[in-house]
Amino acid sequence: MPDYLRRRPAEEHLPLTVPVFQILLALADQDLHGYAIIQDIRQRTDGEVELTANTLYAAIKRLLDSRLIDELATRPHAADDDPRRRYYRITALGREVARLETERLERTLRLARRKRLALRRV
Repeated sequence: MPDYLRRRPAEEHLPLTVPVFQILLALADQDLHGYAIIQDIRQRTDGEVELTANTLYAAIKRLLDSRLIDELATRPHAADDDPRRRYYRITALGREVARLETERLERTLRLARRKRLALRRV
């Protein structure tokens, strides 16, 4: 990907697709390998979001190219780990993009509530 696309401000990455947002959420508090990302998303969304390996790795490639995540050079717990696994970490830009997407979704939910399309908080 050309450098001029990699240096986009955080706002220009929005809106995020569901898979991309879920991957950033999975990496928000821990470094994970691909299969662990799939498992985290499945568990956290109660199966509502199911990523295939193809969808995951296509999204990871875009996230790496956009510098929203990094691939780690060293692996956590290397002695106990499969050497074929690649681990990923959210970048500061990725964290900012995820925060902005969260705010965007909150605004959308508020609008839906005003239109009585979403339940009010209890």
